[in-house]
Amino acid sequence: MTIGIDASRANLKRKTGTEWYSFYLIKNLAKIDKENKYLLYLNDLPSSELQEIIKDNPNFSVKFLHWPFLSFWTLGRLTLEMIFHKPDILFIPAHTMPLVYPKRTINTIHDIAFARDRNLYQSKGVKTDRALSKKIVEFLVRLFTLGKYHSESLDYLYWSTDFALRRAKKIITVSNFTKQDILSFYPRAKADNITVIHNGYNDDLYKIGRDQEKIKAKLEKYNLEQPYFLYVGRLEKKKNTPALIEALSIMRDSHPEIKEKLVLIGDASFGYDEVKYVIEEFNLNNDVLMPGWVAEEDMPCIFNGASAFIFPSKHEGFGIPILQAMACGLPVACSDIPVFKEVAADAVLYFNHEDKKAMAEAMAKIINDRELHQGLINKGLERAQNFSWQKCAEETLKEILST
Repeated sequence: MTIGIDASRANLKRKTGTEWYSFYLIKNLAKIDKENKYLLYLNDLPSSELQEIIKDNPNFSVKFLHWPFLSFWTLGRLTLEMIFHKPDILFIPAHTMPLVYPKRTINTIHDIAFARDRNLYQSKGVKTDRALSKKIVEFLVRLFTLGKYHSESLDYLYWSTDFALRRAKKIITVSNFTKQDILSFYPRAKADNITVIHNGYNDDLYKIGRDQEKIKAKLEKYNLEQPYFLYVGRLEKKKNTPALIEALSIMRDSHPEIKEKLVLIGDASFGYDEVKYVIEEFNLNNDVLMPGWVAEEDMPCIFNGASAFIFPSKHEGFGIPILQAMACGLPVACSDIPVFKEVAADAVLYFNHEDKKAMAEAMAKIINDRELHQGLINKGLERAQNFSWQKCAEETLKEILST
């Protein structure tokens, strides 16, 4: 049996949540399935990282599908591939479906936060190097969707999610919360067609590190100073990063004995201007450290060097950094949103993400209350053991083959 996978996201160099999901699923599918043939469809030449995880598996091969335009590789080039060379099964782990697809197509939908709060997303125009091309694309999109959608990125999210829910043979979601969200906002979606398979984390990489010299060297590489609170994720409105910075200032005023700085790991995204503004407003230029995107092999040392992990997101489909932090023996404080309670249960300290003072008090408590601090570490280590990418891949393969 031939299983095609859109591996374009797994092939990106600077990966975040959905890209790592794609990458580690492919890596673990290569470990557990030696029988079926896999075709990995790419919009660029395969990275050395992707080649490495499949090099010992003759049943895995890559297919570079060249596309001369900046946008619509999936709707254009992958669609053409499906017209002339359909696999038996198509799996889309982190993107949208092509317009033509096999009957047995599975699509993973990670979250639909855009449907809950449109203001948390920036709607970007289609990528093109010519203004005329943009107008032509806009005209074609309006024509194709009978005037319902524009060519901006946010409309693309709405359309592609609706398209997948109507056309895919099966939908995978990464949490029960996301499944319920889908059923709430897309009443035509069928619950029986949606399977929940939790994400994992790299348990070979994220673990308690006791090599203090190695940790110190990695911190020096990124100019990070201990002690510090750690946050990992895009620096944006959706992740509530500006509120976290303000909470640090509030905590400093009420608990001057706490000397932790705040390390923000991740790329700038929609709302980053507000992040910079809050840092300036509260005079925290020396206390908020932003090294940007960090290579994954360096991340465990940065986790292990932190005092605690703080995750104040307004919306998430899952929350992989929480697992990574718990696996590294960090106490975690995070938003009291339903999906985090599904992932972390009682292994973290929750706060109201809309209340900056509550966030500040949680940050202080996780440092000052040593019994709570150690208790969260112990519970977190135990909770993290319930998740792995191999388990995720095994459950996903079962769904793929039963489609």
